[in-house]
Amino acid sequence: MVNPKYPVVAKNSKPKMYYLKESLVILLAMSLMTCQETANPEGDTINTPEKLPSAGMPPPSPMDECDPEMVGFELVTGYVFSSPGNVIDSIPGTLMLTDCLETCQGNESCQSVNYETGLCVLFGSNADLLPGALTKSQFPVFTIYAQKSCLGVKPCERAWCIDRVQNYRLTNYVKTHQIVGSRQECFELCLGESEFACRSSNYNNATGNCELSSMDRLTVAGSNAFISADGYDYMENNCIEEPTKLCEFKKLNGRILKTVDSVYQDVGSLDECKELCLNSPYRCHSYDYGDTGEMVCRLSHHSRATLADIQDPYLDVPEAATYELSSCYNVSIDCRSGDMIAKIQTSKLFDGKIYAKGSPNSCVQDVNNSLEFELSMAYDNLECNVRKNGLGRYINDVVIQHHDKIVTSSDLGLAVTCQYDLTNKSVTNEVDLGVHGDITLALSEEVTVDSPNVAMKITDRNGEDMMQSAEVGDPLALKFEILDKNSPYEIFVRELVAMDGVDSSEIVLIDSDGCPTDHFIMGPIYKSAQTGKILLSHFDAFKFPSSEVVQFRALVTPCMPSCEPVQCDQEESTGELRSVISFGKRRRRRSTESQEDLLLVQSIQITDKFGFDKNANNTSLGSEAVFINSDYNQGLCFNLAGLMVAGLLFLAVQMVIIAACTFIWQRRKLSDKLCQDNISIPSQLSASRTGSLCKLYENSYSHHSRRF
Repeated sequence: MVNPKYPVVAKNSKPKMYYLKESLVILLAMSLMTCQETANPEGDTINTPEKLPSAGMPPPSPMDECDPEMVGFELVTGYVFSSPGNVIDSIPGTLMLTDCLETCQGNESCQSVNYETGLCVLFGSNADLLPGALTKSQFPVFTIYAQKSCLGVKPCERAWCIDRVQNYRLTNYVKTHQIVGSRQECFELCLGESEFACRSSNYNNATGNCELSSMDRLTVAGSNAFISADGYDYMENNCIEEPTKLCEFKKLNGRILKTVDSVYQDVGSLDECKELCLNSPYRCHSYDYGDTGEMVCRLSHHSRATLADIQDPYLDVPEAATYELSSCYNVSIDCRSGDMIAKIQTSKLFDGKIYAKGSPNSCVQDVNNSLEFELSMAYDNLECNVRKNGLGRYINDVVIQHHDKIVTSSDLGLAVTCQYDLTNKSVTNEVDLGVHGDITLALSEEVTVDSPNVAMKITDRNGEDMMQSAEVGDPLALKFEILDKNSPYEIFVRELVAMDGVDSSEIVLIDSDGCPTDHFIMGPIYKSAQTGKILLSHFDAFKFPSSEVVQFRALVTPCMPSCEPVQCDQEESTGELRSVISFGKRRRRRSTESQEDLLLVQSIQITDKFGFDKNANNTSLGSEAVFINSDYNQGLCFNLAGLMVAGLLFLAVQMVIIAACTFIWQRRKLSDKLCQDNISIPSQLSASRTGSLCKLYENSYSHHSRRF
């Protein structure tokens, strides 16, 4: 129980008072005197075991048949047990409460002890057998009474199990209650509770009602929940596990405790004293250093929150200081496939918020009076500011803020880390679920997450050859690819839109859920069979009526190490719905419209298969136009009456030209006429005319390509 690095005064030896200040020397003398006077009101001195008459020896202890592993102690602070006839031993110079309890546990006759700093008295009886013998200790000191019990529940390995406060009760936090036969049964229920962390219990001595609570005096410190209540016993579970990784102590100037649990000497620094407190064999909540002697460290399980019922527990020393535990935090990081979750446990009810540094309004979790809370930070959520720091290593800065609007000195900044094993250049599920390194205050500047380079291409159906142009109906694919093959990211696609290159008409192909809106136009997005870094979606080429340019625009979001697909309902030709998988994801609700995703744009020239010339729009075909479909550029659009009129006009013009011009000028005029004629004229009329029209089409296409 005692750290050998820091020696204390040996048992049964004369106390080394050289390191105590004069005030504590006087205090110790007064405590010894008070103990004697309280133990024997008639003024008789306390008898040592050698002086006890045989007739006054204590009866056999009920602890004789108890398994040593089932022995536990119950502490009552501020009370002294007075039974001179049952004193087994008095051990002056005892500066460790744990030593006093160990001595009693090793003595089968011992049933209880009185402890003050520097004195341990063992008794062969207890306050349950002699209720009137337990009274408040006399001012100016306070005594700690400890009673040994044989428990029905195996206690923890700490020095004692229960702290009891008579005539007090913790209200407002009762989790469950039941009627029991004794106070011991009540705190055994708390020690053995498995449904929740039972931190305390209230026992009504009149009704037997036992109330179990998930809170204690320390977790609700500063509230009015701990109140006086006649006939009640408040019992605090000392076996509860408290966070100890990151603890805050507040300095209380001008006072130190009169009675402490442990005294160490030759302690090198204030920080070493603090470490002794955090690693003590009980729940240490305060310490002082160097105020009662050079290099002397004193520890106590008490603080102002647990001494509300004690009269003047502190000694006023202007130059001294006590360091009280304010709150402790345990921080763990759960590294998942798509996010990192900072999980916080506290020793005191927290009412505030936790958020990513630099994003207090968008990546935040409000906390309302809780001992456990968490903040999820998705890798694809740029607002949470998760940053890449080396291969497979991702970090972020988290702030725990107590006030709802302002940052105070009580707030904490934590640097949290997720480390992924990428040694084989592949993402695995063997992730580290703990925080790497010590948690330190983080004040680094805000940066943006390092997203991967992603390209969107329009390719053939196999995703290989990149297509610059196509015709309506050609089998194509949209290919989304992470260019860095070693990237730990994968991607998902949502809000894929096709836009007209002229008048900004658009249609949604993949919606915000990541599902295709019409599988007849474009199918679901799926992973390539070769790698998870490539996504493909098949479609047949299409175009808008007013333009040959189709522009595709998509939002692509990185996720690490893998992306979860979404289930989409696809309507079959029969009208039935079939579930398909698409690698898209529902868009998260954002508080701002910042650049959260990668915006990719790609264009392609798509022509129709009607065989119309570009100038065909200048000719009115009339109301009786008929469309004859052909798959091989043989679709003709004509009007019979119009065709006959055009033929007659053509013959008349030819006759005028022959009469007016020579043969050479006739050929030149004929050539110009053919170039200006309508493409809807049947190709059978002139083979040379067809070649001239094709040449004109190619020249126009080349000019359009250069402009695009």
